[in-house]
Amino acid sequence: MSWIYLFIAGLFEIGWAVGLKYTEGFTKFWPSVITIIGMILSFYFLSNAVKTIPIGTAYAIWTGIGAVGTAFLGMILFGESKEFIRIFFIFLIVIGIIGLKIFSNADS
Repeated sequence: MSWIYLFIAGLFEIGWAVGLKYTEGFTKFWPSVITIIGMILSFYFLSNAVKTIPIGTAYAIWTGIGAVGTAFLGMILFGESKEFIRIFFIFLIVIGIIGLKIFSNADS
């Protein structure tokens, strides 16, 4: 269950990171509210995940999911660069996340 919590935390990480763009420096009310709720939920699920997953592993995977998802949504929503080399390095982050999951010593 901890790995599911970690994955959900990562999804909320993506949501609030992308939401920051829409808040325009927390000057837009509803985007700010939604972003803050995403932050709270992300930390909540992360805190549940680290009950059994080592903190270093969980944090690296959480930020990795957030970085990869945010980078791809940045390309889709905001027209950010889709250069091959950028996608290649994002792919390396994914490989790192998979490696951490495979070689984690967590029981969950």
